[in-house]
Amino acid sequence: MKFSIGGPLKLAFRPWVEGLENIPAEGPAILASNHLSFSDSFFLPAVLDRKVTFIAKAEYFTTPGVKGRMTAAFFKGVGQLPVDRSGGRGAGEAAIKSGVDVIERGELFGIYPEGTRSPDGRLYRGKPGGLARVALATGAPVIPVAMIDTEKIQPPGKVMPKLMRPGIRIGRPLDFSRYNGMEHDRFVLRAVTDEVMYEIMKLSGQEYVDIYATAAKRQIADEAKAQKQALKEAQKEAEQALKEAAQAEKQAEKQTEKDEKERSDS
Repeated sequence: MKFSIGGPLKLAFRPWVEGLENIPAEGPAILASNHLSFSDSFFLPAVLDRKVTFIAKAEYFTTPGVKGRMTAAFFKGVGQLPVDRSGGRGAGEAAIKSGVDVIERGELFGIYPEGTRSPDGRLYRGKPGGLARVALATGAPVIPVAMIDTEKIQPPGKVMPKLMRPGIRIGRPLDFSRYNGMEHDRFVLRAVTDEVMYEIMKLSGQEYVDIYATAAKRQIADEAKAQKQALKEAQKEAEQALKEAAQAEKQAEKQTEKDEKERSDS
């Protein structure tokens, strides 16, 4: 996949990279990145010599039909691990176990602490479960990564990608060995996650928003729904006003005709 996808990707988009020396030549590490675009999981592995394993929602692997099988084969080829996100706490535990397995094999594990793509290009609060627990359970260093401008390549609703140079900034490894044995302390998990998100913010230059991206998406969806409803009601009111105006005009015409007839009869 590095040759079939990574090579053409680098040739076409020419991504620039800073801090490549911070990626260890061997041994386990966690790559914690912001998440701007679907293409983040392709650009980052494309610029590295080593394999990076991300977790992906199970739907990418279980969709029926020819397209579904092709999608599943593609994600398996680029090293994605399926995780069912519909099972609440069980889904989270599965994601953590997947990450630990990757680290124990001495490989690179990629994770997006925000949990989902940013809805507006800003950096959102990191979720304290997966990233921090994998880091503390394994002792692996956490390497903050910032994807730059990947959301501009193929904005929502656009079929054809825009040829432009995205960027990748890779920060220095973070050591959380001081928290060994505290992977179940929620305050420690929060502190580790916040420290990583702060480093990502410095690398990316993004505006930080202290709410979860999933909550922001719900808020945006609710606002869009409210605006749509308000527009619908405004259109209804405008149509009613036009209808009433037409009726009033028709009534006035009838009254005029009546008055003219009365004058004519007199």
